[in-house]
Amino acid sequence: MSNLFMRTAALLAALTTVVGSDVTAQPGGPSSPSPVAPARPAPLSFIREPGRAEAMRTDMSIHLDGRLDEAAWQTARYVTGLTQREPNEGAAASDSTRVAFVYDDQALYIGARMNSSHPESIRPLVARRDKEGSAEQLILSFDTFGDRRTAYTFSVTSGGVRVDYYHGSDFENSRDYTFDPVWQVRTTVDAEGWTAEMRIPFSQLRFSAADEQTWGINIVRLIPERNESAYWMLVRRSETGWSSRMGQLTGLKGLRSRQRIEVLPYVASDTRTKSAVNPANPFDAKQRNEVRAGADLKVGLGPNATLEATINPDFGQVEADPAVVNLSAFEVFFDERRPFFTEGTQLLNARGNFYSRRIGAPPPLNPGGTYADVPHNTTILGAAKVSGRLPSKLSFAGLTALSAQENAQVIDAGQQIPREVEVAPRTLYGVGVVQQEFGKDGSTAYAMFTGVERNLKDGTPAQRALAERAYSGLADTRLRWAGGKYDMSAFVGFSHISGDSLAMLAQQRSSRRFFQRPDAHYVHVDSGLTSMNGYIAGINHSKMSGSWLWDIDLSAESPGYEINDAGRLGGTDDLSQSSNLRYRQTRRGRYFHNWDIGLSQYAGWNFGGVNNYSGFELYSNQTLRNFLRSWMNVGIGLPATSDDLTRGGPLMRTYGEHWVNAGISSRSGARTSWSFSTGASTRGDGGNSVNLNGALTLRPGARMELSITPAFSGNENARQYVTTRSGGTAATYGSRYIFAHVDQVQYSVRFRLNYALTPNLTFETYAEPFAASGRYHEYGELPARLSRDLRTYGTQGTTISAPDSTGARLVNDGAAYFTLPGNDFNLRSFRSNAVMRWEWRPGCTLFVVWQQDRSAERTPGLTAKPGALWDALRADGTQVIALKASYWLPLSWR
Repeated sequence: MSNLFMRTAALLAALTTVVGSDVTAQPGGPSSPSPVAPARPAPLSFIREPGRAEAMRTDMSIHLDGRLDEAAWQTARYVTGLTQREPNEGAAASDSTRVAFVYDDQALYIGARMNSSHPESIRPLVARRDKEGSAEQLILSFDTFGDRRTAYTFSVTSGGVRVDYYHGSDFENSRDYTFDPVWQVRTTVDAEGWTAEMRIPFSQLRFSAADEQTWGINIVRLIPERNESAYWMLVRRSETGWSSRMGQLTGLKGLRSRQRIEVLPYVASDTRTKSAVNPANPFDAKQRNEVRAGADLKVGLGPNATLEATINPDFGQVEADPAVVNLSAFEVFFDERRPFFTEGTQLLNARGNFYSRRIGAPPPLNPGGTYADVPHNTTILGAAKVSGRLPSKLSFAGLTALSAQENAQVIDAGQQIPREVEVAPRTLYGVGVVQQEFGKDGSTAYAMFTGVERNLKDGTPAQRALAERAYSGLADTRLRWAGGKYDMSAFVGFSHISGDSLAMLAQQRSSRRFFQRPDAHYVHVDSGLTSMNGYIAGINHSKMSGSWLWDIDLSAESPGYEINDAGRLGGTDDLSQSSNLRYRQTRRGRYFHNWDIGLSQYAGWNFGGVNNYSGFELYSNQTLRNFLRSWMNVGIGLPATSDDLTRGGPLMRTYGEHWVNAGISSRSGARTSWSFSTGASTRGDGGNSVNLNGALTLRPGARMELSITPAFSGNENARQYVTTRSGGTAATYGSRYIFAHVDQVQYSVRFRLNYALTPNLTFETYAEPFAASGRYHEYGELPARLSRDLRTYGTQGTTISAPDSTGARLVNDGAAYFTLPGNDFNLRSFRSNAVMRWEWRPGCTLFVVWQQDRSAERTPGLTAKPGALWDALRADGTQVIALKASYWLPLSWR
């Protein structure tokens, strides 16, 4: 491992030597501070009309060096006069800022001067793209359609770091950082403050086709050293809205529609090495090598729509999912990190009906056999997406993808020749969305449709396990009035799946619905069913601004609702209600900069009228005058009745629960930042939990950032489901529903080390050792329907043996003997990802990646200790060294 680090360091040094001054001279890098103030320029022209900026067409060349010394900047018209939001709302900004806009046929140019009364405090920190850090920052947001709802944001720090994101709704903090346009910037720090020059190609934006345009605009300057934020168009702390409160950028004329094509081909290779192999397994190779190629294509459909396609997409540089231990009956959902499925998919991902990680997921079928060589993921043969917005304020988006049939090579005991077994059928995915905006406050009407079609062969395991067709739809309307102060929404949706009767039987009996429950009289299992339908509906009403805020929600998911072929759904058969009342004080006081306090309430029932959960929570958030932040919540969950705790068995009552959580964190602009949170809960059945979480981020220099995030959780669950056995009494419908008390502990530490030679040449590492253990004891069974307590084995005339070498236990309840398998676990995991990313020219990137995935099982029954995290580093696993290069080819014509 040390040799690999040495080779990586040598490579970075070589790149620095080869690139030399050219790297720092690329757009995006800061210039060295100048000890002498620049010469006084000629008198500048300022726009005095509040809320209006003007872009001026120019035919003068602009060289991005961050110095504003071109003639175009001397003739441009500047806006100034920013107003504080923090810390003193309504006061003039501490230091002056002036910004000008010029443009040509190709791009919009922005020149800005940020004066500073304390220029020595400016920290030109260098980091990779979208890492805002604690440096000063200039933010420009553009509502290019003038719809007062959506916006593009382009930001730059004093260190020349580019930050960009998309606002899909009318909220400043509604940010999609997957928006990654190709644009350029350069900054310079001098004795008066710092300056910035930006170049944003029109090909990277969407806007209307009008010959003369007016865009919404806002300008924000952040000075973390003073916890100051200043706005050109002030949005007060008590107000909501972002695009709807912008000023106007005028003067944009003749932005003619251009045909745009961007091609991004890539080539990649990797070497996969295992630290330990099983010599009996013919598929367990010590090393594997692979070379692959593919391409992404982006085509502009006029100025306001884009078509994107990918062939054989590669996600080798994407960070791995964190390790988890899941003892529930429900699926764990992870965030999407693959660029093609995150960029430009804001409308598609607005609701849970589409979950892009279904595309290219691990094969769903078990191949069986003694040994099997199973693909890690299904191959995405190709995918395409289209998105845009019409002058009528109709937004649209669509995505389709085709994944390949995947086969596993399988060898049975005593055989030498492998056989091929299908583990995933060829599958076509599709999703489409339209959204119409109307009214002066940006109300919307939204509709979505998803579809999945699988190529299933008659009589195959895939046909018996998977739905052949799956469709879903959703319609949603959101009404906003009083300047966005009030919001009301209502939605209704449907789902339909069809296929073989055995596949539909599995859906009925799945953990999402448990139709086989013996005391559920409103649902039942139909073994001849070949299709299943369901619906979802809900209504919401909220007050979004002011001192008093509130929210009321009602929703319903029918028992047959099913969207997991293309979407994300944990459970169904749910009628839920929640409400929230909150008071906030945004005026700076004697002790607090701001604070709020609130009360929330929630409850849920199934369609049989059974109350599954209900509770209350009191919460508060405080920010002190020195910007130290803290929060706390206390809650109570009332006794209820569970319809899924027995996993297909009868109803079971549950005890109530009490909890408290609290946290504290440093001010966000600090060079060294930290946070700590803790929580604890107790339950009436003897269960309890405690968790501790911390985070520390150090920035020892202008180019390095180190963060450490440790976490611990301990949970004693007195009602952990184990198994269902026959031989029960009539009180439990002839079955035994067996539970145990499980003591579970979990430790993890996430390390991140980022080093930036320039904003375009960065080295990033992520590493997470993980350890978890669980010890099962006090086994017992549900004595009767609606019981809250267990009949514990070893009492009431029953016996249970000590665990044998496998952890199994023998139970005698006086009427029968049966064996319980060992459930104890003691796991280790280590996952890491080290990436060198070099954007050697705009849009062209080289990746060098080193990934590790290690795991091991240790002696069951032992409780993991903090030292087990070091043990995770010694676990066997796989290492991957990968190299990937992509080249951006932009083409455009009128």
